[in-house]
Amino acid sequence: MASLSVTIDPNSGFCFGVVYAIQMAEDLLAEQGYLYCLGDIVHNDEEVERLQKRGLRIINHQQLRELRDEAVLIRAHGEPPETYQTALHNNLTLVDASCPVVLKLQNRIKSSYDKDDKIFIYGKHGHAEVLGLLGQTNNQAVVFESMEELLQHELPNNITLYSQTTKSTDSFYRIKGALEERGFEVNANDTICRQVSNRDKELRKFASQYAKVVFVSGTKSSNGKVLYQVCKDTNPDTHFISKVEELLPEWFKPGDSVGICGATSTPMWLMEEVRDYLLHVEV
Repeated sequence: MASLSVTIDPNSGFCFGVVYAIQMAEDLLAEQGYLYCLGDIVHNDEEVERLQKRGLRIINHQQLRELRDEAVLIRAHGEPPETYQTALHNNLTLVDASCPVVLKLQNRIKSSYDKDDKIFIYGKHGHAEVLGLLGQTNNQAVVFESMEELLQHELPNNITLYSQTTKSTDSFYRIKGALEERGFEVNANDTICRQVSNRDKELRKFASQYAKVVFVSGTKSSNGKVLYQVCKDTNPDTHFISKVEELLPEWFKPGDSVGICGATSTPMWLMEEVRDYLLHVEV
């Protein structure tokens, strides 16, 4: 029987912001046996479950308001100012693992807001990072997910444009161009994380090299949805899974070359589990 040849994309897996947050969590869990974390530490259920088994306690904002005298991890996505006020009021120690790229963006948006700029943020409604950005503007900024949605708003002549750090650079500049064509003056702040946006090009190259591609990502990951689409557009034989159990042997035929890749929130150990399964599966 000709088995599958399987390769993991070396550029896939956690971005440095997520690596930093998880490292902090693991250090504190080893030290004290448990740790509160505000929201899922990463948009990957398998990784969250692994850390919960080690003592990570995921809480929401309501539970944060009821918590006293504890340490709480702020994940890479960042938080709005009111979270820090709650912590002060409840004597909570915040272990701040906000990604430096996100913090820089929060500061830039805050400066724009202080200058009374009309701020528009290209991002996903309700996303943790976007809520943190909105908080810098007293929730006054407008969040939009597409050009169509943006045009439903009454737009000022001067638009200050920002983006969630994990959005596509191509889409961001298309929106900027479309606004300028309509006569708007656009102050565009490209705050997209290059470690994320460069994955587009890397993944296109990777996905084109294999007969089949398995894209591994949590279903909650915005970045995962975007990068999966990049792979699928390049290689129609791309399959999305969030865990090993979702793999179907009928996707493959003997001798297939298979590429495994994932989102910036996909742990390497999970992609390795997928590889090990595929190396031993009968197709």
